[in-house]
This record gives sequence, structure tokens and C-alpha cells, in this order.
Amino acid sequence: MDLATIIGLILGVVALVTAFVLEGGHLTSLLGLTAFMIVFGGTFGATIASHSLDEAKRIPSLILRAFKAPSDRRRALIDELVTLAEVARRDGLLALEDRVIDDPFLQRAVMLVIDGTDPEVTRSILERDIEAMEARHARGYGMFSTMGGFAPTMGIIGTVMGLIHVLSNLSSPDELGPAIAVAFLATLYGVSSANLIWIPIGNKLKLRSEQEADERWLVVEGVMGLQAGDNPRVLREKLTAALPPTDRAAASSSAVPAAAARAMAEGGE
Repeated sequence: MDLATIIGLILGVVALVTAFVLEGGHLTSLLGLTAFMIVFGGTFGATIASHSLDEAKRIPSLILRAFKAPSDRRRALIDELVTLAEVARRDGLLALEDRVIDDPFLQRAVMLVIDGTDPEVTRSILERDIEAMEARHARGYGMFSTMGGFAPTMGIIGTVMGLIHVLSNLSSPDELGPAIAVAFLATLYGVSSANLIWIPIGNKLKLRSEQEADERWLVVEGVMGLQAGDNPRVLREKLTAALPPTDRAAASSSAVPAAAARAMAEGGE
């Protein structure tokens, strides 16, 4: 699980509720079924109307993705690409055909190279793949941005509906205060859900998309170097330049044990 997402959401909700209680409020006064139905029902309805039904069906899985722990696979991809470059340099590109590659995008890129595809065509195909992925992801996290926009408006609508009901029953002045408070619950639900749930989840999904795109761009550069016959050591240095400074030393040092192991294996043969 992604602790940043969990801690952030919990901290936001706890801060609001604690501040309300410290001011003398009662937790039960924050509960309102009708306000909940108006805000969340209206928000989901407007979002579904703004997107396709197939996209709306992805909302639960996208929420789970936002809570899933992130994994930076760039160092592993660099190691894999350098290994492929070493095999290709020693045995030729056709030797890569029988190699098992777990990453589907890398597998596809390597097959294009093995098939002798022109480098410019290879890059163009892979870039189109990345662009299609980014567009698909944008539709996903865009739904949460849409919900973040609709929720406050639905809250205002719920408040107006509540005030209409209050003003139509002015014969009981003693009940006006509690009734108005209940009416404003909708605004609270709308604004808080937008800023504590929908917009943060959308931002987290956008971050996930950018991380995956970075990994794929790394694969593109690595495969182009592989196709050009770059020296494996030079290829590693080129690819590690995309890593944060704190990770570059570890990525470079990982080449030393791997090279030693290969030298021992070749000596044993």
C-alpha cells in the first residue's frame, strides 16, 4: 500500500474533524444521509454523464491503483537493457530472440530490433505506444479531476435545496438553526470530498502515469542504443543519467558484481 496516500487522506480528515470537535462541535452533527446522497450521487452521476460507461467502470480499479505502493523499475530496466546489450555484442542480435523478457513493452521493442526494423521506424512505433498510454491514463485521472469540480457544486445545490426546505417552514423558529446547519452539510461534503479525496487521487494517478512513461522512455533510449551497437558500459552511463543523483551511484556500482560474475563464468568454461 502507498503510505503517502493513506497518511495524507487520514491526516486531512482527522485534522478537519479534530478542529471541529475542539470548537465544541459534536460528531453526530456531521452526519447527514440526504446531504451524502445529493453530493456523492450527484457527483458520480455528472461524472458518468461526462465520460463513457466503460471509463466509469474503471473508477474502483483506479482508486485501488492510487493506494497501491509505487515501484520504481528503472534500475531493474537498466540492468536488463545492459545485459541485452552484452548478449547482442557477444552473440549478435538474433541471440536475443529466445531470451525471456518479463516487461511487455521491452519485449516488443526488442522484437522490433531483432526483426531489423529501421531505427527511425522503431522509435516512431514506440513513441506512439507511449503517447497512447498517456492518453489512456489521462482519461482515467481526468475523471477524478471532473469529480473534484462537480463535488463542490453539488454541495452548493444540496445547501440551496436544504434552505428552500427551511424557508418553506418558518412557522417553527426554534427548528431553524438545526435545519440550516443540516443544509450546510452538503457544502461541507462537497468541498471536503473534492479536496481530500477526488483531486488528491487524480493527482496520484497522474504521478503514476508519469512514472510509467519515464520507464518506457528509458526503454526507448536503451533499445535505440542496443540497435546502434553501443558499448554496454556506455549504454549504462547514458541510461543512469535519467535517474536521480542519489540512485545513480547504486545503478553504476551494480555493474561491477555483474561483470565479475560473468568473468568467473567465462573462466570456468
